[in-house]
Amino acid sequence: MADRREKRIYKVTLAGSILNLILVILKFLAGIFGRSSALVADAVHSLTDFATDIIVVIFVKISGKPRDADHEYGHGKYETFATLVVGFILLAAGIGLMVDGGEHVWKSLHGEHPAAPTCFALLIALVSIISKEIMYRVTIKVGREENSSVVCANAWHHRSDAISSLGTLIGVGGAMFLGENWRILDPVAAMLVSLFIIKSGWDIMRPCINELLEGSLSADVQDEIRRIVLGVQGAEQIHNLRTRRVGNDVAMDFHVKMDGGITLREAHSIATAIEIELRKKFGHKAMINIHMEPIDG
Repeated sequence: MADRREKRIYKVTLAGSILNLILVILKFLAGIFGRSSALVADAVHSLTDFATDIIVVIFVKISGKPRDADHEYGHGKYETFATLVVGFILLAAGIGLMVDGGEHVWKSLHGEHPAAPTCFALLIALVSIISKEIMYRVTIKVGREENSSVVCANAWHHRSDAISSLGTLIGVGGAMFLGENWRILDPVAAMLVSLFIIKSGWDIMRPCINELLEGSLSADVQDEIRRIVLGVQGAEQIHNLRTRRVGNDVAMDFHVKMDGGITLREAHSIATAIEIELRKKFGHKAMINIHMEPIDG
């Protein structure tokens, strides 16, 4: 099962990395020879996509390793760390595009209009939008099916590149067809797109930071855990529930009160039944620690 998951992740990541490498080359060529500074900036954004693909391949492999003496809770947080890195790169790329666009706007407002882009730049921007949107849809499907936060983060990186290229397309098209005074559309569009990229990067980073700081699972998830536990016959009360996430897996420990007159074997059977029900909901890798107590009275 783990091998199948890794293979699917590697396959979609490899496809994305090949596409990113092709787009980096095409965008740099189109930006230089097609006279579009926005497309050069877009090429840099695609280069960050290629870098994150490498990160995904490396860290997903590590996170899939079984637990060992040095990592008794497994290596799941390596994937969380990789997701954080992806989000940070996305955030940095957005800020970089914002600064670059601002410089070009400033120059345009002071009469330093850039040269008109060519049809080559327009064509490559259109190719980038279509190909990256397709790659987003393929990647997000795999990420959701395999419950991989880093793959989903990488999918949003593809989407951000598609939207970035859309801004480039608008800017290049405006500069080509509306005249010299409208060439400012190129950097303005890039700045607007960069806001989306910055937000996407932060949205990816925020849950990772919470997890690395040992944040608890949501109140809804904790309520679901309580419901499952109390649904097992023999489990009378649950308290001292503590939860956290380890990569794509959840960890929980809690106290369960039972009839003090039953045997240890019977109490153990109840605890085992609780574990079985919880794993049905949260997966076979869920880390569950149950402390059994006799109910008062």
